[in-house]
Amino acid sequence: MDIQLSPDRTAIQDAIASLCSQFDDAYWLEKDKVGGFPTEFFQALAQAGWLGICIPEAYGGTGLGITEAAIMMRTIAESGAGLSGASAVHMNIFGLSPVVVFGTEEQKRRMLPPVVAGQERTCFAVTEPNTGLNTTHLKTAARRQGDRYVVNGQKVWISTAQVAEKILLLARTTPLEEVEKPTQGLSLFYTDFNRDQITVREIDKMGRKTVDCNELFFEDFEIPAENLIGDEGEGFRAILHGMNPERILIGSEAIGLGHAALRKACAYAKERVVFDRQIGQNQGIQHPLARNWMMLESAWLMALEAARQYDAGLPCGPAANATKYLGSEAGFEACQQAVMTHGGFGYAREYHVERYMREAMIPRLAPVSQQLILCHIAERVLGLPKSY
Repeated sequence: MDIQLSPDRTAIQDAIASLCSQFDDAYWLEKDKVGGFPTEFFQALAQAGWLGICIPEAYGGTGLGITEAAIMMRTIAESGAGLSGASAVHMNIFGLSPVVVFGTEEQKRRMLPPVVAGQERTCFAVTEPNTGLNTTHLKTAARRQGDRYVVNGQKVWISTAQVAEKILLLARTTPLEEVEKPTQGLSLFYTDFNRDQITVREIDKMGRKTVDCNELFFEDFEIPAENLIGDEGEGFRAILHGMNPERILIGSEAIGLGHAALRKACAYAKERVVFDRQIGQNQGIQHPLARNWMMLESAWLMALEAARQYDAGLPCGPAANATKYLGSEAGFEACQQAVMTHGGFGYAREYHVERYMREAMIPRLAPVSQQLILCHIAERVLGLPKSY
């Protein structure tokens, strides 16, 4: 594995960093206080062509791989935008891969270019209140009625639903008791977000105020049959295609967030003088920060390897899950140490690290728990019996 970034990938990193520099700490601090989608940031990325980094060129994208996307998402988070900036564009980067892989030519030409151009924002509706990560037992039902499907049910923790124009929705089209395997009978749709038939309730949450999370209630929500992605009943197979890229990207974002926190901590440690010396001169400050850097860089090597495997068409489940786990843990520890390095000022919003600390919880919780990743590695890599 060549861990040195190529000139093209370095150019991507530099270009994203330059764009992100237009949105400074004050911008993200204000967004964290008052909320509201970071439209200016989103549109800047769209106008520069970055929203379609993984979309084929035939549909307006740049046709690059998950490796380039991981570099992009790490750089966004590392700029100081953190998870607020990364989450604003996260869905555009990987979310429509099921359309790219399983959509018809007509669907791809209709659905993908508006997303690349930033004209349409999308939310991804899978999780439900009573099923959690047990995706095969989703209760939201879609029933075929003539040339359309009618959906009733509920979803929860759906990001950007306050502003989305489109929704990628997984629903059960065949009752669970009528299928041979739980993975059968689920179907995937990409369609308009009709607010007359979907009730959206925002969840007041711990951090990342600028990117909303919501409960969705579907009441006779109608979807034209032409917006079914792939075959009816094969939706679970379609969303699996996007799970590994998502894990790689969320891990990369956590690594970027950790580096942003580490940068703040080191700058403060060089400036803060206590007992007539910079606190950064003390090994009690130095050593934890040095450890943070090593853990972040180790996680980044895993991210690059997972992305390499995915882009090469190789099985990458263990590496992708390990990226999410290691990146989340390293990012969290770096954010925590940044707060501790600042002492009492780490608790003050103006120093930004408390915002990073709150956002660092997100990758540890979603899109899959750390514990289930450990189960995956135990079973699929170590050959241990299934525990649940």
